[in-house]
Amino acid sequence: MKIFCYSSLMTLIFFPLFLSSGFTQEVPAATKPNVIFILGDDNAMGDIGPYGQTKIETPALDRMAVEGVRFTQGYSGASVCAPSRASLMTGLHTGHCPIRANREIQPEGQKPLPGDTYTAAKLLKSSGYATMCAGKWGMGMFDTEGSPLKMGFDNFYGYNCQRHAHSYFPEFIYENDKRIELDGKTYAQDFIINNMLDWIRSHKDEPFFVFYAATLPHMKYEIDDLGQYENKDGWTEQQKTYAAMVTRLDTHVGQIFGLLKELNLDDNTIVFFAGDNGSAFAPDSEISQFFNSNVGLRDYKRSLYEGGLRQAFLARWPKHIDADSVCDTPIAFWDFLPTCAELSGTSIPNGVPFDGVSLLRILFSGEKPECIRNTLYWELHEGKPIQAVRWKDWKFVKNGFDQPMELYDLKNDIGETKNLASQHPEIIQIGEGLLQTQRTEHPDWPLKK
Repeated sequence: MKIFCYSSLMTLIFFPLFLSSGFTQEVPAATKPNVIFILGDDNAMGDIGPYGQTKIETPALDRMAVEGVRFTQGYSGASVCAPSRASLMTGLHTGHCPIRANREIQPEGQKPLPGDTYTAAKLLKSSGYATMCAGKWGMGMFDTEGSPLKMGFDNFYGYNCQRHAHSYFPEFIYENDKRIELDGKTYAQDFIINNMLDWIRSHKDEPFFVFYAATLPHMKYEIDDLGQYENKDGWTEQQKTYAAMVTRLDTHVGQIFGLLKELNLDDNTIVFFAGDNGSAFAPDSEISQFFNSNVGLRDYKRSLYEGGLRQAFLARWPKHIDADSVCDTPIAFWDFLPTCAELSGTSIPNGVPFDGVSLLRILFSGEKPECIRNTLYWELHEGKPIQAVRWKDWKFVKNGFDQPMELYDLKNDIGETKNLASQHPEIIQIGEGLLQTQRTEHPDWPLKK
């Protein structure tokens, strides 16, 4: 196993957190690589084999880690669906992102991305890529500015509304903006993945970008076949169902890899895998306890402790990314857009803000930077607004504008068990400043309520 990124953050090089300039670097491949981002929904970091899971079978993801790189400090954009996905697409953390919470719209849909939002899909489309989003969108219905078809995607297949996506046996899904009626008995995730694979086949002769935003293993917890878990002694029905859903997601990953090999696209396709936020189950729940899903991290979905934010993050690109590598450098969802820019040799237009840093320097063999940034920031507006920032190895958490700052040493306390705020007033002062400077005010996302 090759470890090629350093875990120490105390010698971090400063990188501006809110940039507005174009850049390109030489693409290290003869042709533009295809890009596939596979996003799990509510899976915990420890739900898959590369991060220690032993009861749930994930052979495709195990293979992905063996053939690529496993990040130990990968962070999602937020700890709930919509802002996390918005961060991934826009290259902005939630101090700057236009979506900073789940906001429902009736009868169907969520608060849309503004029409002038620049996305990874728009960037790649401008560089000649065919683009597809499959699975779950949740950032604007088709009659709004935030429609995936207006955010850079040529094609869409799946659920637009997050609430609709709770059903795995829906009455309908969407092909682009048209409803496709189903019988309520079809397991929609399999239907969606098959359509996506057909789309890849039809675009195999041109560069393509696929955002596969699976709904697995998000609630409701239902599946058409428990598979190898059906007769597990001592397992509850929920444990069997959850395991089968995670394995079904892994099966889809395997189908994607199988198709890439069949089409002779393996060496020209970079594939990313991550989860959108932490587990939906509390660490002391039946699921988390049984599967050790939280792997010692504190809390879960909707919190800004590590259990809500730190995620499985894998990348695979044969002949470019060293096989069986482990990277300890902290990365985040908002790094995806600048990474796409460098992969495709495309400049981010002047005036487009982004917070991310291209990951190519730590993905490719021989590159061993000690860091790519010294600050990571999050805020969330589900109920009372909360904030968190990671600075070097310090983690600051503020659970409400009128609440005291908490301070944790992630290097020595990954579980955030010891609040060191009273012992380090000088560090707390730095944190208070960062919580102010790392965000922009927005009328939809006030910190004081």
